[in-house]
This record gives sequence, structure tokens and C-alpha cells, in this order.
Amino acid sequence: ELLKLERYAQVFHLVSTIEGTLRGEIDHITALRACFPGGSITGAPKKRAREIIAELESCPRGLYTGAIGCFGFNGESRFNIAIRTLVAEADELHFHVGAGIVADSIPAKEWEETLHKAAGILQACGVI
Repeated sequence: ELLKLERYAQVFHLVSTIEGTLRGEIDHITALRACFPGGSITGAPKKRAREIIAELESCPRGLYTGAIGCFGFNGESRFNIAIRTLVAEADELHFHVGAGIVADSIPAKEWEETLHKAAGILQACGVI
């Protein structure tokens, strides 16, 4: 299923489900490493985009934009990109939000988008 529109309290997401069969010489971990982080998160070319992100961002992303899912005993695996994810560490809660920056991005609108994305988690935590 491609470009299914999902509505959430603060934002809309276009969601696509991608399925495939691995060639015999490719295992699930190799496939997972090739897919994540997703190109929609890093940009392209992926390797250089990831290097730039590491240079520019003030803290590591941790789980954010990584993979959450499972490897099934039946040979299937299912994973999602970890966004809108609250992580509990010791006595702290952490989450990240971001916006896709492209050549014609308008900084004020991208900032507004990040605030909308954060609002759901902040409301759930009773912050706003």
C-alpha cells in the first residue's frame, strides 16, 4: 500500500508499506541495515547526508529515526521508522522532532512543523 494518509491528533502522515522477499544470500539484519535510517529521514546520498547530520546536530539521535520492530520466528520481519517516540532513561524522558529541509524550505514554516509534531507528545505528558 502506497501513500496512505493517516490522521493523528496534531499531524498527518503519508504511510507506505513495502514488502519483499530476500535473496538467499541476504539475511534480515543485512536488509535492516540497508533500509534504516530511511532515505526520507536522512536525505541523499544517504552516507554523506548522515555525515552532515552528525556534524550539525548538537546531540545524538539515539533511537529517533532508527528502527522499531521485530524479527519473526516465521522468517518475516516488520519494522517502522522511530518517530514520535518517547524514550525513558533513568528518571528522564526524551524525544526528538524534526522537519525535512530542502532547497526551497521556508525556515519559519519548518520550525512551525516541528512544533506541531512535538505537540502530541507534550500534550500526552501534560506539558501543554
